Amino acid sequence: MKKALLSIAAIAIAAITISSCKKNDSPSPVGIDDKVSAQLINNFFSKYASQEEKFTLDASVGGTVTLSSGTKITFPAGAFKTSGGAAISGSVSIFAKDILKASDMILSNKPTLTADGRMLESYGEIIVKAEQGGNVLQLNPEQQKPVMVQVPIGGANANGAARDIPMWDGDTTITQTISGYNHENVLTSVTQQFNVNKGVAWIQIPGSGVSSGATTIFPLNALGEWRNCDALYNDSRPKTTVLGYFGDKFNEETGNNYMGQDPTMLFFKTAGTNTLVKLYNAIFMPAPGKEGMLSYQNSIPVGQEGTFLAISAKNGKFYAEMRDVTIPAPAAGKTYAAFTFNMNEVSESQLLSLINQMSTK
Repeated sequence: MKKALLSIAAIAIAAITISSCKKNDSPSPVGIDDKVSAQLINNFFSKYASQEEKFTLDASVGGTVTLSSGTKITFPAGAFKTSGGAAISGSVSIFAKDILKASDMILSNKPTLTADGRMLESYGEIIVKAEQGGNVLQLNPEQQKPVMVQVPIGGANANGAARDIPMWDGDTTITQTISGYNHENVLTSVTQQFNVNKGVAWIQIPGSGVSSGATTIFPLNALGEWRNCDALYNDSRPKTTVLGYFGDKFNEETGNNYMGQDPTMLFFKTAGTNTLVKLYNAIFMPAPGKEGMLSYQNSIPVGQEGTFLAISAKNGKFYAEMRDVTIPAPAAGKTYAAFTFNMNEVSESQLLSLINQMSTK
């Protein structure tokens, strides 16, 4: 999996910058602080995120496994090898997880944005792993037949012909290497991984799937890495930047929570297409009451219909608001479209219900 390397100096500078921009003259909130509230979000998403499904397959014969969603993965005979290159026969354990709808994209933090902020329409995200006797396996590059994935999502071209859909590689972590001198003055390095705040960075790779009718079929070229069969969301309308204001429901730990989900988040689901945008950038040095999130610059079409889901954990409680909108053109003299969210307290079950509703929008 590709990893973005961050230097310790960059991390230190970013931390100092963020710290210096906090409003130190604001009174501390009464009750549960933002760090504890942030843990509520981590616990919630850990509980409800999509889970791996396990299957057993005879590597010498191959076969098809079917996930609970209806996704089918077909492995040819001789599809696996060890990390040392030896061919595998006998029983193999298959672990697979797919993400096909907006609710699962939210719960598993896998929205449909490219690494450079372009919107995607999803025809299926998946990660597949294989093991034998506790040893992680790889795909056999000498196998002539590829592993094929069929998902129950489809869509043809306007003329009814099958549609080619590009493939994407998903990177979900940042790798940071910290170096220093130990107790015997020996230079030592430690490598750590942190979750990508935007969930996943999709980067286009060679290959494509084919979508027609109610299904899409695409090849799987690697194990242990996220693969996505997605089409770029092409829209010729002018684009704008979208800001969402959370006011006193904004959790100040947002942007600092590298080990899990941010405690304040904003999602936008386009109407009628399988596209979910996560507005993950926190507004920098906001005026009081304007704390919140913003999109990539000039990335969302003016006139786009869709649904916002604003979520925050604050003072030990969950808050949320779902709102159907049409993205307006910026007001005169402005370069953005802004929305102020009036969030209500919700229970865990109510929050889960709102997330599930996003799949129907």
